[in-house]
Amino acid sequence: MALSSRFLVSSLSRRFAVKNCSSRVATTKRFSTAPQISTDGHVIVDRYSSSGPEKGRLPNDGYERNSMYIEEESRQMGGVTASVRHDWSKKEIADIYSLPFHDLMYRASTVHRMYWDASEVQQCTLLSIKTGGCTEDCSYCSQSTRHKTFVKPTPTMKVQEVLEAASRAKEAGSTRFCMGAAWRELGNKKNAFNHILEMVRGVNSMGLEVCCTLGMLNAEQAKQLKEAGLSAYNHNLDTSPEHYPNVITTRSYEDRLQTIANVRDAGISVCCGGILGLGEKEVDRVGLLHVLATLPDHPESVPINALVAVDGTPLGDDDGIDGVDAFDMARMIATARIVMPRTMVRLSAGRMSFSHAEQYLMFQAGANSIFNGDKLLTTDNPEFDEDQAMFKKFGFKGKPAHKGPLVSPAESSGEVIITKTEAERQYA
Repeated sequence: MALSSRFLVSSLSRRFAVKNCSSRVATTKRFSTAPQISTDGHVIVDRYSSSGPEKGRLPNDGYERNSMYIEEESRQMGGVTASVRHDWSKKEIADIYSLPFHDLMYRASTVHRMYWDASEVQQCTLLSIKTGGCTEDCSYCSQSTRHKTFVKPTPTMKVQEVLEAASRAKEAGSTRFCMGAAWRELGNKKNAFNHILEMVRGVNSMGLEVCCTLGMLNAEQAKQLKEAGLSAYNHNLDTSPEHYPNVITTRSYEDRLQTIANVRDAGISVCCGGILGLGEKEVDRVGLLHVLATLPDHPESVPINALVAVDGTPLGDDDGIDGVDAFDMARMIATARIVMPRTMVRLSAGRMSFSHAEQYLMFQAGANSIFNGDKLLTTDNPEFDEDQAMFKKFGFKGKPAHKGPLVSPAESSGEVIITKTEAERQYA
């Protein structure tokens, strides 16, 4: 799988600092206002200090943000240690997933507060710009031509209609606008793609971050979307590689991974997650997280969806499929938060079935992003006003568009102990 030059620089730096070295020196210190330098000169430990226009925020660009932490080994607070790793084993993730619920929640909530300001939650709006008529056989999807559902195929929305919807979403508090089209891939849809590029430019000009989910992309299409101003691209893996063939047969798992690579190579943030309630077992939920947590770069955001069963789809008509409850969602979100500490975890489809108290449990588990608006493609979602009332109740504030996340208050106050390693490099 091809890797972008931006990734190669980051990846090589990370490997060089850890593996190709004659010695490693690690020190743990509490942060103070001034930089602290160890007496041997090998390790520098300091709190992040914003030099940008808005003090207290990290860079919005994920590559730039992650490059700040190449030499960071781990963080510790409240008896919990966390680190950004790409070498997780399935057993390690399974052991975390299987923790007693109260222990898992404490660990995930602590990790969340080590890396994030838990009061800031990103608000995204998802609009279906091309509904129905998809030739894929995804067994959960109401938009497939292979299933008899309430969805009727519609043509692609006009550019002005989409921009008007984006404007309404911005007025309601959304800072990221995502456009979804029900087709297998962009392929040779040149006219439709040109219209989408125009939509991306228009939404971007409003000051909103722009996301698309358009099926499979090739490298050139990803490059053009990046040039038009696309912030992120959603392409879910849905479930584990082992369970995937039971859900979808018209597109391979490798097809999905290749699209993710094309997106990353273009410098677009990757949004990639899965769905609970597809008839999977717990080992499949662990398997999905294992794939995500061992990607060369963790996704910028990981949506965790609860299946919204639709009559007429194979999964909607299968009475043998167990439902997904708030504890299932919280356990998945918590595990994702622990194994991908710097990734935004998005509470996505299925929120209509959960009370505010149940959703709060999921935010405590580490979710820090939601989809809002009354529709998620073709299924119901809480109204804007209801989400704003929930935010007020919880004391949450929305993340601004095109601005990086707030620095963790626990980090700023010195509660987090950070271990950094500076390696002595060997050159051939």
